[in-house]
Amino acid sequence: MEIDLPLRLVQIICGALVFNIVTVRYVNKNTKPNPPVSRDHGHRLGRPRREMAQAHDHILDTVHSMLQVTSVRQLTMEAVAKQAGVGKPTLYKWWPSKAALVFAMFDERLVKLPNPPASKSAKDAITDRVERMIAEFQGLFGRVMAELIAEGQSDPDVLHELYARHIDLRRAHMLEDIERGKANGELRRDTDAEVLVDQILGPIYFRLLLRLKPMDDAWGKVLVEQALRGARAPGTEKEAPP
Repeated sequence: MEIDLPLRLVQIICGALVFNIVTVRYVNKNTKPNPPVSRDHGHRLGRPRREMAQAHDHILDTVHSMLQVTSVRQLTMEAVAKQAGVGKPTLYKWWPSKAALVFAMFDERLVKLPNPPASKSAKDAITDRVERMIAEFQGLFGRVMAELIAEGQSDPDVLHELYARHIDLRRAHMLEDIERGKANGELRRDTDAEVLVDQILGPIYFRLLLRLKPMDDAWGKVLVEQALRGARAPGTEKEAPP
C-alpha cells in the first residue's frame, strides 16, 4: 500500500487537535460528580422485578427506534416518555440525562467491546480496537456519536456522559496496550502514551465529524502503522506492507 507520508502526518496532527478540542472542556473541568446511585432497588415500589425489566427494555427499544428517524438534538426525555408510555420520573429514575439514556441504549443494544488477547502485540491489539471503532462508526452509532459530540460543545452534561461512557473507556484500553508494548520492548520506553493515543484516535473522530473521506479497515491499518512508526523501539522498525 502506497503511503502519502506528508498527508498522513497532516491527518494525524489535525485529528489529534480536533480530538482534544472536542474533549478539553471535560478534561479541564472534570469536577462534575457522577450521578448519585439510587439506593431504591425497587423493593418498596410494589412493581415486580420482571415488569421493571420489561419496562427498562421497552424504553431502550423506543430510543433505538426514535433515533432511526430523528436526531439526538431533537430527541427529548418528554418525547421518549410519551412514545414509551411511561412517566418522566421513570426515565429519570434510571437515567439522569438524555445522553445517559442514549449511551445506555448503545451499551445494551449495539456496542460490544471485547478485549484483544493479552498475547497479541501492542500494534495488533491497537489495530483490532481501531477496526472495531471504524465498524461501529459506519452505522447509526456513528451518526449519533457525531451528533452527541456537536451537542456536547454547548451542553456540559452531554460532554460529561460522552467522555465517561465512551471516550475515556476507549482511551483506557488503548493506553494499556501502549504501556504493555513499552514494557515488553515493542515500543520505546520514553513514548508518551497519552499523546500517542491522541494521534491514533484523533484522525478517526476527525473523519467521523467532517465526513471528508470514508473510513475502512485498510485506512485504519495505515493509520496505526503511521502513528506507531516513531514509537517503535530500536531494532523493531518495520515498513508498512505494500
